[in-house]
Amino acid sequence: MASAAITLAADAPTLSAANTGFMLICSALVLLMTPGLAFFYGGMVRVKSTLNMLMMSFISIGIVTILWVLYGFSLAFGTDKGSLIGWNSGWVGLSDIGTADLWDGYTIPILAFMVFQMMFAIITPALISGALADRVKFTAWALFVALWATIVYFPVAHWVWGAGGWAFELGVIDFAGGTAVHINAGAAALGVILVIGKRVGFKKDPMRPHSLPLVMLGAGLLWFGWFGFNAGSWLGNDDGVGSLMFVNTQVATAAAMLAWLAYEKIRHGAFTTLGAASGAVAGLVAITPSGGAVSPIGAIAVGVIAGLLCAMAVGLKYKFGYDDSLDVVGVHLVGGVVGSLLIGFFASGKGQSDVQGLFYGGGLDQFWKQCAGVFAVLGYSLVVSAVLAFLLDKTIGMRVSEDDEIAGIDQAEHAETAYDFSGAGGGAARTSVTAAVGGESKKVDA
Repeated sequence: MASAAITLAADAPTLSAANTGFMLICSALVLLMTPGLAFFYGGMVRVKSTLNMLMMSFISIGIVTILWVLYGFSLAFGTDKGSLIGWNSGWVGLSDIGTADLWDGYTIPILAFMVFQMMFAIITPALISGALADRVKFTAWALFVALWATIVYFPVAHWVWGAGGWAFELGVIDFAGGTAVHINAGAAALGVILVIGKRVGFKKDPMRPHSLPLVMLGAGLLWFGWFGFNAGSWLGNDDGVGSLMFVNTQVATAAAMLAWLAYEKIRHGAFTTLGAASGAVAGLVAITPSGGAVSPIGAIAVGVIAGLLCAMAVGLKYKFGYDDSLDVVGVHLVGGVVGSLLIGFFASGKGQSDVQGLFYGGGLDQFWKQCAGVFAVLGYSLVVSAVLAFLLDKTIGMRVSEDDEIAGIDQAEHAETAYDFSGAGGGAARTSVTAAVGGESKKVDA
């Protein structure tokens, strides 16, 4: 991920309409990933939680967009302050950013880079929501998103991608978000679920996906949008690295899907659609940090390893007793760690930099740098997220009541249901429903 301050030099590059258009298209693709994630998660929950799962992703679009414009972009990519955070007062509300100002060393406007990064900031907290399905108050979730983005995501984005950020200066490679997005979100998910506890009936009641077609649709949208997520992170440079990342994204995703399916066939005796979707996402996660550094053969290795390890990891929640509802820890945390660390072994020296991993004669120097980035982000996000969840739980309360959880969080939090079965079976053209009016039950025509 490229980053720097405003270019002021007289020989600054000129605006490229092609690169600018490319980045705006990539930004739209990354935004599409959040509704795709909503469908992916929405299909994986039970019927009574479908709308809540969709809304937990969609509310992130609203909240993070406003925060990013007001101060998030400045905190993440402004002038470095002590290697931990950035800040440009003129960027508050984007007030002093001109339409002709270019991002340093690149041929795209600052605003194009800003909106591209906005989409990353939006989807990262949305990823956390999958671990919390069925049991979190919507108001508490919305407040958590605002606080977490401010205290966790914006600083971590500066560490990893901001000029002067400690991980950036150390040489930690994260092409498009293995640490800043996936490890960050996966560790946060683990921290929150350790505080708020398990769903009612965890390990006792069947909690199967209610719509596997919806899951597959969501996975397809994620796969499609991920090309903008990954290839766009080279910011339109014409040196072929973005194309390498595009190819590696496809290759690793395919390899991970096949590896996951092979694992579950051997272990459970069937090739499942849920396994195909989950394996694809695991591959997308793992190649996100590493795709600009490895060859296509390396991408196959990254995909296979991530597919197998993530498939194994999703079962750990039953062994250790933490209720990661939709396997955010098993896929995003584990996949992000795997993809980030494998750079230390498979970096070819022919992609985004001349850094070579252990298998290409480079020793373990890059591996230790990757370890520093991975475990610093993991530890920070885990602890701070748990503290935020604890404070919210002790003040406004994080969980819905047990009765509301059993009856269905959609009705309790949104006064809606995802599907209307009242007309099932045919018959009357008009249906009567019961509506609460002034605290009384009243029959009305629908």
